Amino acid sequence: MPAIQTHELSKRYGDVTAVDRVDLTVDEGEIFGFLGHNGAGKSTVINMLLDFARPTEGQVEVFGMDCREHSVAVRERMGVLPEGYDVYDRLTGRQHLQFAAESKGVEIEPMSIAERVGIRDAVDRRAGDYSKGMAQRLVLGMALIGDPDLLILDEPTSGLDPGGARRMREIIHEENERGATVFFSSHILEQIEAVCDRVGIMHEGRLQAVDTIDALRESAAGGTKLQISVDDPSETHLDTIEAVDGVDSAWIEDETFAVTCPSDVKMDVLVALDAAGVDVLDFSTEEPSLEDLFVEYTREGGQ
Repeated sequence: MPAIQTHELSKRYGDVTAVDRVDLTVDEGEIFGFLGHNGAGKSTVINMLLDFARPTEGQVEVFGMDCREHSVAVRERMGVLPEGYDVYDRLTGRQHLQFAAESKGVEIEPMSIAERVGIRDAVDRRAGDYSKGMAQRLVLGMALIGDPDLLILDEPTSGLDPGGARRMREIIHEENERGATVFFSSHILEQIEAVCDRVGIMHEGRLQAVDTIDALRESAAGGTKLQISVDDPSETHLDTIEAVDGVDSAWIEDETFAVTCPSDVKMDVLVALDAAGVDVLDFSTEEPSLEDLFVEYTREGGQ
């Protein structure tokens, strides 16, 4: 059974379409990265998962339960770190954690959770005195209470320093190893690439692509950049390279041939140059980064 499943999910606010016919399946036990610029529709999808916003059209389910009809049961299986979280200024960190435990009907050791998320020394201070990063760690601790089956993290590293962001990644892996599904929304590409099994790329309300990063690299135009060193790169040999089936483009760059092509075409390019009498001195390949893929899938018109 999928942890999350949507079908033709849409949300409109007047004349503005925030989410446009999104079909998405997130499998149980995976870490799924939800990637997009601010305003791409990521938080709107999450709000519909939480039943904070109702779909204009379509369906959204969590563990097979309709998020509108069974919103309480759905949220009982979730831990949520929302993007627009609030803390109670007059309550201490400990009181926040105890309140969350009581709400979920579980018993906890607040200091253990506080230590895990890095606020042990501040657990008895008022949350109103916390920095943004500390408050974010506190809300994460509240989300972890009760060992939820599904963690929904909306921009979870936005207020954290590098050490805090690293600890966040560690906790995501720990929770996933425990068996939790993690749905991780972010516009920070490095965070997505570091932790996620698969990614979905949102752009202007639409889900442009869903797959592993490696598979997205394979399907994106110019999946691999091949650099070929030769004695004397000549414009005449560009025609030889571009004639190879599957080559996207070729040019001379810093006295080498630069070629964009799928990974399985690399050897065909080298064979074609050898057949044309070109002495290849060396070659290397460069896989596109997640940032390259993001640009590819969110350029005007998408894929």
